[in-house]
Amino acid sequence: MHFATRAIHVGQEPDPTTGATVPPIYATSTYTQSSPGEHKGYDYSRTRNPTRVMLEDALCSLEGGAACACFSSGCAATTALLATLSPGDKVLAYADVYGGTFRLMKRVFETFGVAPVFTEDTSPQAFAKLMDPRTKLVWLESPTNPLLRVLDIEAVAKVAHAGGAKVCVDNTFATPVLQLPIKLGADYVLHSTTKYVGGHSDVVGGAIVMRDKALQEKIAFLQNSLGGVPGPFDCFLQQRGLKTLAVRMERHCANAMRLAEHFREHRKLSRVLYPFLESHPDVAVAKKQMRGGDGFSGGGGMVTIVLKDGWEATKRFCSSLRVFSLAESLGGVESLCCHPASMTHGSIPKEIREGRGITDGLVRLSVGIEHVDDLIADVEQALGNA
Repeated sequence: MHFATRAIHVGQEPDPTTGATVPPIYATSTYTQSSPGEHKGYDYSRTRNPTRVMLEDALCSLEGGAACACFSSGCAATTALLATLSPGDKVLAYADVYGGTFRLMKRVFETFGVAPVFTEDTSPQAFAKLMDPRTKLVWLESPTNPLLRVLDIEAVAKVAHAGGAKVCVDNTFATPVLQLPIKLGADYVLHSTTKYVGGHSDVVGGAIVMRDKALQEKIAFLQNSLGGVPGPFDCFLQQRGLKTLAVRMERHCANAMRLAEHFREHRKLSRVLYPFLESHPDVAVAKKQMRGGDGFSGGGGMVTIVLKDGWEATKRFCSSLRVFSLAESLGGVESLCCHPASMTHGSIPKEIREGRGITDGLVRLSVGIEHVDDLIADVEQALGNA
């Protein structure tokens, strides 16, 4: 079946008891057993819940994996994945990562003896230079948050595997509509399902999809042991979001491309970043790599802009928006504006953050599915007030 069809039907077979087209939400914490240790595959909902299994099956199918584990948030999924490492191990990542990921690596897992190593260079050669026998995991975001760099997943995965490391790709920004990391060599695909998977800014969740069953046992153990699992209603909302993911992503991409093209030479902006703009440093990799489920190709729904006149102008811009909401998160049907330096990446020390290009003038736009002319007009008037 095609991607868009699987997004609607996998994990959503009609209920065998009632014939309900949409399966019921299994709002139960425990399950009655016929005798001690004899049950129907479910004993306690932290370990396994039918509604969660439906979502895991769907995400697994869409990413082309062998298994999936869902979590209560993207950070819970990240925690479980980093917990596969042991004291003395290293995790190697490109420096432009989500602030919550940086915080977990530097302020939580480093205290447990897991050493994060960051490269400022996106090239496979840069990753190769930093690999050593202690490097057990290579962590990639592509596109990155918030600078929208696109890393060559296939090339970096070859470097990582040659050095004996596993590869995790955070596919939150691209989604499997635009990018299939497992097909490109990733061992794990991570999502904050809060974002495009849920798609309506009304649920928080996370997921890890695994390349093969051999990786499943440890992740399933950590999912159960750490306990960061989503409730059944959260799983239902995410599954419902999946059903429209393909059509939403097409609109997100079309709107974002139009907006990026319109403002790329605006007099108040020093930079406009979007993976499919010809001015983007990684446009060739993006156009080669960002082709997903049904062969649809696009640069995603995120656009990053940098205002020339610094913090005060940026504050005026953000406060003047009327259609875009100034809010954390991304990937919903409504357009959002985020100031990473004070919001999503505020946990990164200022000198490190600015050294990576996340300045006070940088604004991340999550371009929604409203009429694009209204979005352009809103950004135009806000820049006029900046």
